[in-house]
Amino acid sequence: MSNVGTPRTAQEIQQDWDTNPRWNGITRDYTAEQVAELQGSVVEEQTLARRGAEILWDAVSAEGDGYINALGALTGNQAVQQVRAGLKAVYLSGWQVAGDANLSGHTYPDQSLYPANSVPSVVRRINNALLRADEIARTEGDDSVDNWVVPIVADGEAGFGGALNVYELQKAMIGAGAAGTHWEDQLASEKKCGHLGGKV
Repeated sequence: MSNVGTPRTAQEIQQDWDTNPRWNGITRDYTAEQVAELQGSVVEEQTLARRGAEILWDAVSAEGDGYINALGALTGNQAVQQVRAGLKAVYLSGWQVAGDANLSGHTYPDQSLYPANSVPSVVRRINNALLRADEIARTEGDDSVDNWVVPIVADGEAGFGGALNVYELQKAMIGAGAAGTHWEDQLASEKKCGHLGGKV
């Protein structure tokens, strides 16, 4: 039987927590055993999300300033042009999706009125465009870009509901290949644009 997709043991999880510099300073109120107990018998690999998260972490840690420059991309073509210009990450803003790229096809203000799966859908489209650009470059022997498939940081808004909604939305983000997601600390049912005052 193959060991592909086999969940990590509690010992493997604990060793990662103890030795991986990424987890320095993290305090947990749960054990590795508790995490292992929550896993199913098969773990799906999410290559784009994992690879992107590792690249993003390494870039932010290596730069020393704690950030990496990125612009908002609303389409795959915009992301391809950004990578061609030398950017090392792509940002996907919720207000952009609300205004022009949501699955309902309507134009909304930045108030989480659009379908919750819209941002993961755009993440997937951007990743598809970056993967195609990578395939074309390799086929043509074009090595002018080091890494076409750059990390995508996506806006999770205020989560579109409670903790379970956030969980499901994050699963969709990972499945679409997002390297990271940021969440707004405000009540989802009273969501306002993050730049406005008076948030609940």
